[in-house]
Amino acid sequence: MHSSLDEHSGLAFNLFLGISAAASLMILASGIAMSNVVAAVIAGAGLAVIIVVGGTINLVPDSMRSQATERTLSVASNTLRQLRGGLTPAGCEAICALLLPETTAMGIAMTDTTHVIAYSGDYVPVIEVGDSNSAPTLEVLSSKRIETFAAVDSEDQRYSHFIQGSAQPGQAFGIIAPLLVQDRAVGTLKLYYRRGLDIDRTQIVVAQGFADLLSAQLSSYELDKQAELTAKAEVKALQAQINPHFLFNTLNTIASLTRTDPARARDLLREFSVFYRRTLENSDSIMPLSRELEQTKRYLTIEKARFGEDRIVEVEHVEPGCEALPMPAFIVQPIVENAVRHAMSDEGALHIDIHVATDGNDILIAVADDGLGMGEDVARKLLEPAPASSDAKGTGIALRNVAERIEKFYGVGSGVEIVSKLDEGTCVTLRLADAVSLLGTTGTPG
Repeated sequence: MHSSLDEHSGLAFNLFLGISAAASLMILASGIAMSNVVAAVIAGAGLAVIIVVGGTINLVPDSMRSQATERTLSVASNTLRQLRGGLTPAGCEAICALLLPETTAMGIAMTDTTHVIAYSGDYVPVIEVGDSNSAPTLEVLSSKRIETFAAVDSEDQRYSHFIQGSAQPGQAFGIIAPLLVQDRAVGTLKLYYRRGLDIDRTQIVVAQGFADLLSAQLSSYELDKQAELTAKAEVKALQAQINPHFLFNTLNTIASLTRTDPARARDLLREFSVFYRRTLENSDSIMPLSRELEQTKRYLTIEKARFGEDRIVEVEHVEPGCEALPMPAFIVQPIVENAVRHAMSDEGALHIDIHVATDGNDILIAVADDGLGMGEDVARKLLEPAPASSDAKGTGIALRNVAERIEKFYGVGSGVEIVSKLDEGTCVTLRLADAVSLLGTTGTPG
């Protein structure tokens, strides 16, 4: 970076083009994902300009342009990795250290809307990590525009905003760029310089490029967070839809047993309390398959008390090692519950078999019953998206919910298959893509 001024300027300009292109692509994708036509059009136009400029201006040799491209990709990849959890102190500290060598700044800081999160560099700023934002930072958060300042952390801006060539002894000059998510300022990127002359057009556009890149990545994080919150809301909605039926039926069963078999009523009430406590504790968590199966057995214990011990016969076949598979709560139980609610005939036993086995890198979970079954058209519609105006309830809601959540958790290739015949039974199979690699782990697929 110190071979020559022309070389540095050329690399910096190419770096800015690459960063701006990456940011525009991410904003374009986010705009499309959020149905934000304006954002998508603007980002697309910006990307077109970058492509034209990058293709028509030959500032540096091909070898240097290649180096700038590699650096751009490396910066984009590393900053994305650090922002997966949002504006965290550790992530922001790593980003500041990563971006500093790509500029001529003495130091780089990042803030959220209220305080300084991280800093990296040789210059000792007036404001330290953890301090409240300075007046210039608050001004940029309010205006949502990149600005340059003399005495960048001064609460009283006694000097006019940056004028090319100006200098104030003992003061650090700076560039402050806003970090925007859906046109909302969530933080700033601050670059510190020893002299006003050090802030040229290249440094300003590079600062803007970095801010755009970080803003796009933060927008992606917000989308992921919203998707996670939506998934949790779907779990709670499913519980609210299914549990009231089970709740009232169970309470009626326990009330009846208090007269005929008080000891069994006490045992059932204890089992019922454990079942509901586990349901509330696990609604937003990831658990091993073994715990999900335990919860399913508790559910069946309660239903056997209601219908009779001989009316439901459940068998499990779990391939060794699969018990440790991490999974979202409330995956197997809704399928078993649907079998009890919809497949049981008026008399005779309902047999429910749960099979768990590997299939290459995938894991299959099959829940089969020998109940009433259904026609092909009915089975197919259970997994079709419900119309926006539909108030349908029951099996379809549960299975669609399960299908959507396992695809979000295990990724593309995961899904639900239903095979059923009238008067013969139903088999619901969950395919969990690449789930074998998760055995022995407790985290979410990344």
